[in-house]
Amino acid sequence: MQFIKVGDLVSVPFNVACGRCRTCKEGATGVCLNVNPSRAGGAYGYVDMGGWVGGQAEYVMVPYADFNLLPFPDKDQAMEKIRDLTCLTDILPTGYHGCITAGVTTGSTVLIAGAGPVGLAAAASALLLGAAVVLIMDFSKERLAQARSFGCETIDLTKAASLADQVEQILGVREVDCAVDCVGFEAKGHGGEEQPAVVLNQLMDITRAAGAIGIPGLYVTEDPGANDSAARKGSLNLRFGLGWAKSHALHTGQTPVMKYHRGLMMAVLHDRIRIAKAVNATVIPLDQAPQGYTDFDRGVARKFVIDPHGLLGAG
Repeated sequence: MQFIKVGDLVSVPFNVACGRCRTCKEGATGVCLNVNPSRAGGAYGYVDMGGWVGGQAEYVMVPYADFNLLPFPDKDQAMEKIRDLTCLTDILPTGYHGCITAGVTTGSTVLIAGAGPVGLAAAASALLLGAAVVLIMDFSKERLAQARSFGCETIDLTKAASLADQVEQILGVREVDCAVDCVGFEAKGHGGEEQPAVVLNQLMDITRAAGAIGIPGLYVTEDPGANDSAARKGSLNLRFGLGWAKSHALHTGQTPVMKYHRGLMMAVLHDRIRIAKAVNATVIPLDQAPQGYTDFDRGVARKFVIDPHGLLGAG
């Protein structure tokens, strides 16, 4: 390493990127061509993403560290906001990327599917970008309450009223300017059954003509455990003709964290966004991670942050 020294406090993107290939040089570090022998794109601790050991551990080896790491300019200042800055590795750039690719800007009306940590980060990002109204939809009343705590309008998918009806109750019209899918292939219908394409179909239905849909939610090349035979092969029963007829722009893919993380760091350090509050960041030690996963799976309104060395507690 030439530019990082022992003792520096840094953020590590969840992407693994070489910094040398064509896509990295274009800023598309989420699909680096040199870190995964199977396909474009590498990430820590995720199947089919290059075999890089996961980051939920006491120590992590970071390849191409000079390129990948984001040093915080003032360690004491960073420690004062360390819970917020931990979100730079993944969920904040991911939510922000979803909003950027959806075209969120000053005065936008935005619908975000999913009030989990990434959905809440997307909502906070939409507000940072100047959205006039941020709507967020989910089945979980606890997560919807968390979204309301920082100024979002909420849509309860357990209600009998249709999505369009609920949007109209809030906006006075039955459509939004743009939308962000923060659910992905694990989407479920009203009866709790798997419906991998339901969110994308809903968003195409509710987004205005010539609007855009950002899709940071995860979709997989294969889902062997899916109930639907098409979904097992990574195929979706998508109403693509609807999106085509409405001239929608759909933007998919893994977030290129490095495109955004420095700017978002500055927004955090200078109090433009309070992301830890928005996602209800909850610090736990490494040995409580299994319980954190259990709690997350049952839909608690928290973003669990693993702190193996007590650093965040000290902040």
